[in-house]
Amino acid sequence: MPPDRSDVLQGTLEMLVLKLLTAEANHGWGLSMQLRVLSRDVFDVNQGSLYPALQRMLRRGWIRSTWRLTEHNRRARYYDITAEGRRQLDNAVGDWQRTSGAVNRVLRLSFTGA
Repeated sequence: MPPDRSDVLQGTLEMLVLKLLTAEANHGWGLSMQLRVLSRDVFDVNQGSLYPALQRMLRRGWIRSTWRLTEHNRRARYYDITAEGRRQLDNAVGDWQRTSGAVNRVLRLSFTGA
């Protein structure tokens, strides 16, 4: 059975959102759409996951928010990465690379006679 498209490894959502915010400030809906498009529909993050993650990142000082008008003249909360968020992103990317590298090393093993 394929995994649920909304499943994101714990901590990965924050890392991905921080990465997106290095390019430009965005609102929650825009972030969820970017994640979906860039992941080729692998990550379909629902509001019940995204907005609590954004609130956690706000409390930790990784992002800040301001109210602005969207391209459709609707008022929305836009998020932007902070210097602390950039440091967190660097740490998270390093952790991800170490972890994914270890997983890939195990997956490359081949057992004969199995």
